[in-house]
Amino acid sequence: MNIAEEFHNYYEKVLFEYLESQNLLTKDTDYLADLCCIALNNLPVKYVRHDVDTAFFLTRAERASMNINVSRAVKDAMDMLDHESARLSQY
Repeated sequence: MNIAEEFHNYYEKVLFEYLESQNLLTKDTDYLADLCCIALNNLPVKYVRHDVDTAFFLTRAERASMNINVSRAVKDAMDMLDHESARLSQY
């Protein structure tokens, strides 16, 4: 058993669910990787062992707050990436 595989940041799951719901997974792989890194770096962490247990114990308010946080983080990350892309295309 590798201990590093026994836990993860639950926000990763919430982020991927959001990306899928917004049809953003069709974007370029490099763009998506940058988007995910930027968004996750601007979200709190919630380390868990089992997603199903976490989902069961989250209140509706906690889950709604997580969804709002992810939506904001993705929007901010996209704005940042789009701004950087526009800046670079000027050269």
